[in-house]
Amino acid sequence: MEQDGVARRIIAAIKAQIHGGAYRPGDRLPSTRAFAAEWGASRTTVTAAYNQLDAEGYLIIRQGARAIVAPGLERASGEAPVAAASPRNLSAFARRLLALPPPTEQQPAKIADFRYGDLSGADFPVLAWRRASNKAILRRPARLRYGDPQGSSVLRNALQAYIWRARGISCAPDQIVIVNGSQQGLDLCARLLLDHGDPFVIENPGYPLARHAFAAVGGVAVPVAVDAEGLRTDALPPARLAYVTPSHQFPLGGVLSATRRRSLLGWATASGAYVVEDDYDGEYRHDITPIPPLQALDADAVIYVGTLSKTLSPTLRLGYLVVPAGLCRGFSEAKRLTDRHAPMLEQDALADLLASGAYERHVRSIRRRNAERREVLLQALADHFGPRIVVEGADTGLHVVVWMKDVAAEHEEALITAARAAGIGLYPVSPLYDPSRPRPETAGFVVGYAGLDAEALRRGVAALATLMAEHR
Repeated sequence: MEQDGVARRIIAAIKAQIHGGAYRPGDRLPSTRAFAAEWGASRTTVTAAYNQLDAEGYLIIRQGARAIVAPGLERASGEAPVAAASPRNLSAFARRLLALPPPTEQQPAKIADFRYGDLSGADFPVLAWRRASNKAILRRPARLRYGDPQGSSVLRNALQAYIWRARGISCAPDQIVIVNGSQQGLDLCARLLLDHGDPFVIENPGYPLARHAFAAVGGVAVPVAVDAEGLRTDALPPARLAYVTPSHQFPLGGVLSATRRRSLLGWATASGAYVVEDDYDGEYRHDITPIPPLQALDADAVIYVGTLSKTLSPTLRLGYLVVPAGLCRGFSEAKRLTDRHAPMLEQDALADLLASGAYERHVRSIRRRNAERREVLLQALADHFGPRIVVEGADTGLHVVVWMKDVAAEHEEALITAARAAGIGLYPVSPLYDPSRPRPETAGFVVGYAGLDAEALRRGVAALATLMAEHR
């Protein structure tokens, strides 16, 4: 009798997984032996449950093969989703987190997707990465153990040499912390530098996930306007930290001028604040000479955030911080508590790419490719829109902002919806502005080009021009 009860529970559990979408038509279920081991049941009981599901049309069982979900079975039609119970006793952090605006995810567009932050899969150095990964795997240590929370010493030494060559940053390897992407770096900065109620300066418009990271720990945003020279530093308010993108202001593209760099660092010294410098796409300079990072001007006041998401792949989740010497232990311990350390195999592979010179060769190659994509995009925009648009931020980076001079801001959402229906991925600039401050009166879009080839860029701009003509 008890066996019957176990079989019924197995049958109900598998049905729930099928109806909930965890198992889809054609998916293979675990073998009866594996399922029995996981559930602590006899194989006979599991076999009986599978046979019953076969009889009811849920599974297809063939001799010598694993059971599969029957074709035509989808999430149960008409079955109401289970309502989520209200969470109990949430922390203040959780409540602040849930109050943040949810992300808006869209499926890739068919004609052209101008999503910023995407890279072309064709640009990834597959052979070089495979060789480096194979080396890392074959270097099997005698003992597998947790690593240094700041990251592999080999990688930190290689990065220290690279950022000195590429960005003019002088630091000790102990000042480098390897993180799971720049977003984790921002989260660590928020946890270590802000208490509840502390003000932080952030660019307006600016990077929303930086704002969310600081707000989630209780920080209070103080938005400061930007212009063609980056952050306006003439009237910075008191704050615990300032988050800036000085090499290529996100999203408008301004480069922080030398005068404003000195002004910002003077403010940090006078107020005892830290500057969090996000150099998210500093590798890509097209029409300007290299600009030294803020960290090179004041290593005691600046936390430098670097990423590999714009040179290798956002899927790797590898980034790094360069922190003032006095903060090294704090960041190390915070990283240890968060997730121990970044994945070691990926760190070892990246160290090999840096040491061999393959990484820098790759960067030079994709810098040329993306400069070519940029030229194609700018020419297509000029050909199809002419003086009806204004393009900002084209000197550096992997995206531009396109202002539609003859489209009012209130029509932005309707245009995005129409573009999506036509197979074009279009992304507005307005959500990047602080909601408490005035927004532009004309429609503007952040247009990324690094994920598209030349033909897709031309085709996408032409389709957008046709769409605009239809919606005038």
